[in-house]
Formats: sequence, C-alpha cells, structure tokens
Amino acid sequence: MNFFFKKKFIIPVVASAFLYVGASFKDDFFEIAKQIEIFTTLFKELNKNYVDETNPGDLMDKAIKGMLASLDPYTVYFNEQDVVSFKINNTGEYTGIGALLTRKDGKLIVKEQYKSFPADKAGLRAGDEIIQVGDILLSDFRDDASELFKGAKNTKIDIKYIRQGRPYTTQIVRDEVEIKSVPFFGKIDAETGYIVLSHFNNKASIETKMALEQLKNEGAKRIVLDLRGNPGGLLGEAVNICNLFVPKNEIIVTTKSKIEKYNNTYKTTKEPVDTEIPLIIIVNGKSASASEIVSGALQDLDRAVVLGSRSFGKGLVQRPVDLTYGTQLKVTISRYYTPSGRCIQALDYAHKDKNGLAIKTEEKNFNAFKTRKGRTVYDGGGIQPDVELDETKLSPITNALVKNDGIFNYVTSYYYKNPTLGNTIPIISDADFLDFKQFLKAQKFSFDTETELALKNTLAVAKKEKIDGSITAEYQQLLSTLQKSEDALLDKNQKEIKNLILEEIIKRYQYQEGLYQYYIKNNSEIKKAVSILSNTSEYKSILKL
Repeated sequence: MNFFFKKKFIIPVVASAFLYVGASFKDDFFEIAKQIEIFTTLFKELNKNYVDETNPGDLMDKAIKGMLASLDPYTVYFNEQDVVSFKINNTGEYTGIGALLTRKDGKLIVKEQYKSFPADKAGLRAGDEIIQVGDILLSDFRDDASELFKGAKNTKIDIKYIRQGRPYTTQIVRDEVEIKSVPFFGKIDAETGYIVLSHFNNKASIETKMALEQLKNEGAKRIVLDLRGNPGGLLGEAVNICNLFVPKNEIIVTTKSKIEKYNNTYKTTKEPVDTEIPLIIIVNGKSASASEIVSGALQDLDRAVVLGSRSFGKGLVQRPVDLTYGTQLKVTISRYYTPSGRCIQALDYAHKDKNGLAIKTEEKNFNAFKTRKGRTVYDGGGIQPDVELDETKLSPITNALVKNDGIFNYVTSYYYKNPTLGNTIPIISDADFLDFKQFLKAQKFSFDTETELALKNTLAVAKKEKIDGSITAEYQQLLSTLQKSEDALLDKNQKEIKNLILEEIIKRYQYQEGLYQYYIKNNSEIKKAVSILSNTSEYKSILKL
C-alpha cells in the first residue's frame, strides 16, 4: 500500500483501529474517543503548520509502528501488500519465482532457490545478489522488493544479478508456487517413519495425514515428527494434527482473554489415524506457536515423547482485524494453555528492562503441572523436552555466524570452487575449517557480539568527542584480545560449526530434499529418537505407560 495519501485518507485508518479497540472496552469509550480527537487535531495542525514540507503517510506509518512497538512484536499493522503476503503464508500458494530472498545492508540476496521452480530453472543460485528487476534498480528501490517478483502466471521478468563479483542476466517466467507444510517424509529404517513439518498453513494437517498414512502403508510402526525451526501458523491446523494421534473430543488447547468471546476451548473433532503408534516429536529454540501447541498437547496427554531443546515460548494468539482501504491489524487477543493448564510464554512484554526488551521468565519462577499420567511439566519458558540434547543448542559464537551469514557466505565461495561435487557428501576436514577461519578474516567478518558492539560504540563516541587519539592504542589492544577470544571460541565449537557448514553445502548441491535424506542417516537428534523408539521399555518408561 502506498503511504503517500492525502490526510483525509489517513485519519480514518487509525480511527478505525482505535474504534475496534474501543468496541472491546466499552467502559473506556469516552477516554478512547477523547484520545482520537486529540490525535486527529494534532495530526492536522502538524501537517498544516510545520516549517518544512511533511509527508502525512510517512508520519502516520511511524506513529502506528511506534504505538504498536510498545506492546508485543506480534501485534502489527499490515498495509495492502502485507495483507497479500499474510494470506500467502496461510495458504502456501502464490504466483512468483520460488526463491527465498533476503535484504541485508541494502542488497537483495538469494538465500535459497526451490528445486524446479522458476528461479531455479532460470539459473539463480544461493548467494546471487539481484541488482535489477525489469527497469527497476534495487539500489533505488526502498519498498518491499519481493513484490517485484509477483505477478500473473507465465509473465516474464528480466533479472540482472551479481555472482562472485561478475554481472549476469537471466529471464524468469513466473509460475504458481506452492509452499509445502510437509516438505519431506520418508523411512529412516524398515519400521521408523520420518515427517518434517515446516509450518502450519491451511494444508498442514492434510499433508501430515497423507504422509502418516503412506508411511504406515510402507510398514512404519513408529514415527518421528520433526518440528525444528517451525515458527507456527494456524491454531486450527495444530489441533487437527494432534487429532491424527489422539481420539475425537480431546481438549488440545484453551485460549484465555479478557474479552469473553476470545475464551475458547479447542477439541479434536475427527476420528484419529492412529492412537497407539509410538511417536517422538523433535523441537528446538526456533519451534514456536502452533509447534508448541502440538508438542505441548501431546506431551501433556502422554501421547508423545518430546526430544531436543527447549522451544521458543511464544504462548500468544493473534487475530487479523480488517481495517479500511484493504489494511489489517494483526492483534494479540489471548494466551493459549496446554491441556495440563500451562501457559508457556517465555517473554513478559508488559514488563521490560532498561533497554526496552521484554523480560524473560526465570526458571525459578516456573510453575509445575502434571501430565495425564502424572509426569511433572513446567510453564513459563517454552516446551521443555522430555529428553534434552545439548547438541540441539547452538553456542553464542555459532549463532553469530548464522545470523551474520558467515557460514552462508563461506559456502557460496566453496560452491563455486567445487562445481562438480554433485551428490557426494564431503568431509569437512581440519584444513577446511582453517580455510573457513581464514575466509572470515579475509572478509573482515564481524560477529557483532555485545562486547564487540560495545567496544565499537565506545570508539565512535570517543571520535565524536575528539578524544579517540588518546585511546586508539588501548582500543586496538582490546580489539585484538577480543578477536583472539572469538578465534578460540571458533575452535572450541568446531564440531557444531563443521556440521552447519556441511548441511549448507548439501543444501546447495542437493536442495532441501538432499539435506533431509542426509538427516535421516546422520542427524544426532534423529538417531537418538530412533534409539528410544526402538527400545520399547525406554519409550514407555519416559511416558510412564
């Protein structure tokens, strides 16, 4: 949506948002109406009288975002383009190029191209920097660049991009793209099925059911459901997926709100596929929302063993509210509770620290609850696995490498140095790891740890106050010491870093499918899950069956 509206188009949007809230709080209606009038008057007089030319749309955008920023990060305003993207996330279908793009430091980078979709067919590869789409230079384009790639099926777009410092051109033919909730399923061994559930769009339960039934037909007598990295999605789909494994009319999740109509109990409504098949769910710190409903509910009902590391701990439910001119407000309306009564929200957005960050619930403040069989589980910090594995938790130094694309950029360089690797699984040797560290140094990679950022900020302030000359030597000494410490941390966490490098390499040559094929033979969490499932007495002992 273009924010450069005339004033008369802007004011009703915000008024509508406030009036929605007012409808929920009738006792405060006068106060809300009063604040709307104050804001409307201020907005009008500001734009009319300010000494320089103002942009009403830009001012309003900042006002809305500033207001919502004081709440939780899930309560957000959607313009018209955002609404389209939101619908895509829920349906998993759109017309585009079939690639994951990210904008960083003003550059539009291909992070992943999906096999056999338009970007892949046109020859785009992970690491390519797109610099022009049609006649539009990305350096001059400030809006959401992903919108440039959407359009009618079979229409063509000319692309200019940079690969390893050299310019290239290609033409992409837009096509229908379907984002699968279950991107992979298969057999780990003769009796163990494996299902990857990557997000919860409106086909999640259908795809999971099809995978489960096919695996059972192929002889699977136990199942590993992988929810690692799954950020969630539709609550109803989480309930439906639980319904595959538990009987009809079972309570899966309860939502509680200060608004009566949002207080709901969600039960299973269909006949299950299999209520007896042994089940392990794998989660990690990026498993959130609907992933936590599934893992938390099946844990509380003693229907599955949860394995991995503590989940994210979202615990909040959002609802889209239609506003005027095709816009929306996605607003947090309630908290959700697992069958045992747990709210697993980890961050308290009503109370923030001195830096304005939500306060994390401390473990000493967690409350104990009981599963159906009497096992003790806790609230307050995500879903704690029944079997915790340290290898699922990344060290801070490795998180910094992932966040700032250290591994991604290294593997891009590796890919073009080894063009014929194909389906071969390489071994990341000590020499390769040394090459990786040298690459980071050559690229002047910044880990952006809190210590590193604080040190850089100190020098920046010193330069501003013109006293940097007197501390330069000390600064360089501290920076050198910090870099040696980071180098030592790289060596200390060499094993997990090598694993991530290998996984990224496999994905470059063999796409996501190849990575999952590698997982079912080599991933330590999956191996542990198979080990537990293969030992009936251990599995039952964990669940107290």
